[in-house]
Amino acid sequence: MAKTRPGKRDLDSYTIKGTNKVVRAGDCVLMRPSESDTAPYVARVEKIEADNRSNCKVRVRWYYRPEESLGGRRQFHGAKELFLSDHLDVQSADTIEGKCIVHTFKNYTKLENVRPEDYYCRFEYKAATGAFLPDRVAVYCKCEMPYNPDDLMVQCDGCKDWYHPACSGMSIEQAKQLDLFVCSDCASVDVKKPPTKLTESPVMNGKLETKRQKK
Repeated sequence: MAKTRPGKRDLDSYTIKGTNKVVRAGDCVLMRPSESDTAPYVARVEKIEADNRSNCKVRVRWYYRPEESLGGRRQFHGAKELFLSDHLDVQSADTIEGKCIVHTFKNYTKLENVRPEDYYCRFEYKAATGAFLPDRVAVYCKCEMPYNPDDLMVQCDGCKDWYHPACSGMSIEQAKQLDLFVCSDCASVDVKKPPTKLTESPVMNGKLETKRQKK
């Protein structure tokens, strides 16, 4: 834990101005951006401290949005996806606009309703080098892309792998009407099994089901 500098004192909490919301170390917050037409910054509060004039500061660890990373936003990045960076900073507590929740990827996929304050993180990000941890994730479908929780996927009743409707020559509407789906690789094989229920997520029982791993 970082030491408090001379003339500073640690605070257990901070109440966001104009609200009754209390922020503590470890909480995730929305912080006012420098430009009014920009989405709020997201950060994790590491420490709260005040000086002798009662000016409150927060030490934060920034979350990056995919478009803020060196690689930019890619097809598999969800709309609410964030990267926990190693970029540390000190900001005035007055710039905190509200609180939010950054879920683990697994927990986010279990949400029945995603609220505006819900985000998720599955990667840590090295701001200086653009490196990600972990550097390997499960991939799906013919396109061999990581799972985007915003996208519908269908499971093949034969091989049990997951596919995007577009990669299988279907529209989303057509995919939603399916009672049974067999991928092109399995279509030439006589697969006779009871139909499986269509689901929108390849995350089952907390485990990612895939046959391939890719950087």
